[in-house]
Amino acid sequence: MRSGFVTLVGRPNVGKSTLLNRILDTKASITSDKAQTTRHAVRGVVHLDAADAVTGEDTQIVFVDTPGIHKPRTPLGEHLNATATGEIADVDVVCLVVEATGSIGRGDRFVADRIPRDAIVVVNKCDIAKRDQVLARLVEAGELERSAYFPVSAATGDGVTELVDELVRRMPEGPPYYPTDQVTDRPEEWWVAELVREQLLAVLREELPHSVTTRVTEWEGSRIRCEILVERDSQKGIVIGHGGKVLAEVGRRAREQLEPGVYLELFVKVSKDWQRHPERFDRLGL
Repeated sequence: MRSGFVTLVGRPNVGKSTLLNRILDTKASITSDKAQTTRHAVRGVVHLDAADAVTGEDTQIVFVDTPGIHKPRTPLGEHLNATATGEIADVDVVCLVVEATGSIGRGDRFVADRIPRDAIVVVNKCDIAKRDQVLARLVEAGELERSAYFPVSAATGDGVTELVDELVRRMPEGPPYYPTDQVTDRPEEWWVAELVREQLLAVLREELPHSVTTRVTEWEGSRIRCEILVERDSQKGIVIGHGGKVLAEVGRRAREQLEPGVYLELFVKVSKDWQRHPERFDRLGL
């Protein structure tokens, strides 16, 4: 049997979480077009029988989705960068994800300088890029002098099979790290809180304060209480909306992705300047 770990790294919004979800064929990470949507190292597990693996051997790959590496402006940003870079060491393969739609810039090169030479460069979003853009990105990626380059579309799945086949070939011999029925290492409480945050991102979009975070504080039977934390009273009003309409819509959208019969209660609280206080991060599940 083959088994190993693959870390996905890159700038914010290059499509790492969408790529993970595509590879797993299930939703393990929330996605949006807002920077720093991913705030945790999320592990997703792929189990391949010998008949489905390009090597003809049973294979398990543990993918690690990471926060986008960026220039931090708060202690939270520094914490997210540390989370991402901490997942680069001691894995079997690192995949640097970049966008086909824009030039490989300083941010991409900053990340590239922190990954090993045998890393793979994944040029994502080829479905919305013109052919000459994709070719230009592959040429630029070649200048990073890494071991392999794959043009893919996480949105449509084009090129993803070829990428996974290459990762399977690179996995060493080893035992399974997770049971075959496990897809992610994250608990259900975390997943519900992330669903709520994803729907806040979708409903409020640019109006949503970046400092919003969520956590499940109670789960009894089919009743779940989820807190939405903001940094000041003015943000609380934005999240609740006029007459509670925003909060109601967020709750409705989140419930659609939960089991039927679940009663989800949403509460908005103020935790003043929480993203500037690292001592609160563990309590908030960050």
